[in-house]
Amino acid sequence: MARVEIRSESCKSCQYCVKFCPKGVLAIGDKVNSKGYEYSVPVNMEACIACCICARMCPDAAIEVYK
Repeated sequence: MARVEIRSESCKSCQYCVKFCPKGVLAIGDKVNSKGYEYSVPVNMEACIACCICARMCPDAAIEVYK
């Protein structure tokens, strides 16, 4: 099973990862990081196919995908 790790402190809530995930694995959470941004969180990990689109789309390199 794939695993997605998001460094919450690096996330600026641009939502590129959420918009481009073909399986709807990520969403913007309700917690806020120290910079005041609500950060992305995995909400549907069982659907993840480890395509790494989320990590490639992230302008701040805040996402790592492990197969």
